Amino acid sequence: MAESIFRKLRDGGEEGELAPALTIEETVASPFGLDVSGYLLTNLSSSILAGKSKSQGLVLITFSRSPSFYLQLLKQKGIVVSSSSKWIRILDCYTDPLGWIDQPSTSVSEGSSLIKLHKCVSDLRKLFSTVIEAGRELVGDGKTCFCVAIDSVNELLRHSSMPLVSGLLTDLRSHAQISSVFWSLNTDLHQEKVTNALEYISTMKANLEPLCPCSDGQRNALENLFLVHQDFGKGRFHVRFKLRKGRVRVMSEEYHIDQSGIVFSPILSTDTVIATTKSLLPKASYLVLLFYFLVQFNLTLSEKERVEKEKVVLPFEHQDDGKSNEIYDGRRSLVDGTIETTPLSSMELHTDVVSSGKGGEIIYFRDSDDEHPDSDEDPDDDLDI
Repeated sequence: MAESIFRKLRDGGEEGELAPALTIEETVASPFGLDVSGYLLTNLSSSILAGKSKSQGLVLITFSRSPSFYLQLLKQKGIVVSSSSKWIRILDCYTDPLGWIDQPSTSVSEGSSLIKLHKCVSDLRKLFSTVIEAGRELVGDGKTCFCVAIDSVNELLRHSSMPLVSGLLTDLRSHAQISSVFWSLNTDLHQEKVTNALEYISTMKANLEPLCPCSDGQRNALENLFLVHQDFGKGRFHVRFKLRKGRVRVMSEEYHIDQSGIVFSPILSTDTVIATTKSLLPKASYLVLLFYFLVQFNLTLSEKERVEKEKVVLPFEHQDDGKSNEIYDGRRSLVDGTIETTPLSSMELHTDVVSSGKGGEIIYFRDSDDEHPDSDEDPDDDLDI
């Protein structure tokens, strides 16, 4: 999927959109972010020289390595950079980041037009102006674009606050002549909110996962040394693309480090099936849950269940000898049909159940004569509303 990242950076963004931005995340267990940056740097340089890139120039900002390191890297890949090269400029923020060395602002060791020494990296406004000036030296002031590569933002975050660094990166993406930007970050050196802020700015995020991650304090030094010797330069390379309308696409592949640099390869077929199964696990779990409920709610009854259901006596059905139960209303007796006399002295409601061989009755004593039996007359019929 490194090839997909390279194509995104090479082709740039659509007109009217911000430039694509990539964050390469590395850790102490897998410190190969600079190798990924070198891979992208050499491929972008080749496409610019071949005229296959939207950008026609490259501005490289070095913080963690010297400019000579990257010149040697390009030379190993067959890309010779001379002082007369009109497609690349290097801003040297590695040699004197705090401005302590009494030296002119331009380094003459590799050619005054190729490498520019930038002092006081904490002044991000000046750094932004220097980047734009270096890019315009390559492509002019028109609509021709150039790309920007930052080998590491860890040093920027050491000398400046997170809001200022994120503002610098956003300004680079917003400039009309910058086609793409990418940088590397060691997530173990910063708080989670810093990592989240840089991921928010980026349209792509790549992280390196070691093949055998070690838990602190769980292995002794000898076992760690053996694992480093066996699988230290191997792992998984995960890439997350932010697409339009809020969609996200995640892709993965394997990587290993050899003498020529970092090498990417597809994941084996069995691992691909496992990864696909894991990615589809949420949807599959919903189907399993739906199937479980459908099995539980069985609408058919067995013969035993039907017999037990018929034995259940519902409250509204006839009971005992088939006669319906009658409720005593306080005016007559259910036994002999005579009218009961309501005691006037009784001011409380008494309810009693008289048991007999045939059943029971509810005896109700009215509190007073004012409490009339139920009738169809409206008690509020005389009100004039």
